[in-house]
Amino acid sequence: MRLDQGNENVIERALDLGVTFLDTADMYGSGMNEELVGRAIRHRRDDVVLGTKFGVIWGEGGSWTIRGDAAYVRTACEASLRRLGVEYIDLYYLHIPDPLVPVEESVAAMADLVTAGLVRQLGLSNVSADELRAGHAVHPIAAVQPEWSLVSREVETALVPMCAELGVAVVPYSPQGKGTLAGDPLPGHEAVWEVARRRGVRPGQIALAWTRQRAGVWGLPVVPIRGTTRIAHLEENVAAIDLVLDADELASLTP
Repeated sequence: MRLDQGNENVIERALDLGVTFLDTADMYGSGMNEELVGRAIRHRRDDVVLGTKFGVIWGEGGSWTIRGDAAYVRTACEASLRRLGVEYIDLYYLHIPDPLVPVEESVAAMADLVTAGLVRQLGLSNVSADELRAGHAVHPIAAVQPEWSLVSREVETALVPMCAELGVAVVPYSPQGKGTLAGDPLPGHEAVWEVARRRGVRPGQIALAWTRQRAGVWGLPVVPIRGTTRIAHLEENVAAIDLVLDADELASLTP
């Protein structure tokens, strides 16, 4: 579950429903979201696989900059650990590659965090296939987090094949097309709504199921994350885990 928004009640309900993977970032709420997650899991740390990201720094007026230099990596990690109130982070992502720093440098500094016991596994977000290969050559990358959905399939051109080649899991964000597949039907989305009507579920649940089932197409783990602020939407998303689309449905959704 992605935690760019929400409250402790939603997180606690997610854990009660069996959700074990929580995703956040130091940029969400300028660090306040990590504090929120930390409070929610204070007595349930062992129930959670905790992922967070670093590298995006908010400035004045909503502006932001990117940092992935070695000097910043440990500082960012230690700050996240304090806000989360934990001793280690299960999956630590570079949020966006720094255009002024080779990805190899960023990953090498992140690898030092693994050696120090502050981080267990490394991830990269919003990277190209070439950046993934370069980073993976320095230290194994456990997961990549790109945008991937029925309406955003560009990653299947190069990044997803690279993940399959290297044995890297994919953790898609915006698997419901940034909400376009969860609300009222838009032109071009009729197939999603038709499948949803036949199944008696919401279109957003169909979108989640489709993204998750790309794992079978590409032969790699796919764990879509969906942010929510409402328990009803959370429960709907969790219910989609048991939804398996058949071959005809998949064909109608994937021209």
